[in-house]
Amino acid sequence: MQSLKKIFEFYIFSNIHVALAGFCLTKITLLKFANSTNLVPYFVGLSIVVSYNFIRFYEIKTNSLIWLKVWFIEHTKSLFILSIFSGIGVAYISLFTDFNSSSFLVLFPFAFMTFFYVIPLFKVGKIEISFRNFPGLKIASIAIAWSGISVLFPLYEAEFEFTPAVYLEFFQRIFFLLAITIPFDIRDVTSDSKSLKTLPQILGIKVSKWLGFAFLVLFVFLTFFKENISSAEVLITIVISIITVLFLWFSSPYRSRYYTGFWVEAIPLFWLILILVFS
Repeated sequence: MQSLKKIFEFYIFSNIHVALAGFCLTKITLLKFANSTNLVPYFVGLSIVVSYNFIRFYEIKTNSLIWLKVWFIEHTKSLFILSIFSGIGVAYISLFTDFNSSSFLVLFPFAFMTFFYVIPLFKVGKIEISFRNFPGLKIASIAIAWSGISVLFPLYEAEFEFTPAVYLEFFQRIFFLLAITIPFDIRDVTSDSKSLKTLPQILGIKVSKWLGFAFLVLFVFLTFFKENISSAEVLITIVISIITVLFLWFSSPYRSRYYTGFWVEAIPLFWLILILVFS
């Protein structure tokens, strides 16, 4: 049992689970637009492993992620090896496959937002300004960056024309990601710096949850503006919204980190499974 726990912890804390979520969200987009390729989903997943572990390294180095410091130091070698192999995978896809390299133009602004999520863009005196610690910008930067990476980037790489349907999917994804990000802010409400001004800090936990519900209503509502929408997609959207509502409703600062780090992060996996089953 102890060995299984260590494997599970490494799966979560090494950002493999987050990478799986990124893979699923990208795959969902492509399937919705009748494209079955796995190339870009793999690219996104492997890139997340590299970028998020680099971000974690920076957070550990600057003592802004104290709760993970001991575990991170103990597994530095394994994390380095994982990141190296993931980076090799990204390089291989970029250079030795039929990957559309011009799609980096679309990826760049969203990758920029991800990279500078915790790494400071500039300093004002002794205060470091990044997307994460800019007051009120944290949740929006995550939702926009992930939506761009999982919607606009893969569709551009697949040479889809950016029609209203693509932008509709993009904004719909933003509302979904805004909703599933709120449980993380609720989890960290007592540990986050007051200067971050996250939604639970500004509005309180209860109001933040209701705002998350409103985001999910918009997420479902936008589905009905799509042309030739199938009853299966409507049903799946509603089911995923209900699942997200439940996780959002039961979010608390006192829940285990696995509640958000595993279960909430697994919602895109549930979503992809539903699409594959119903298709």
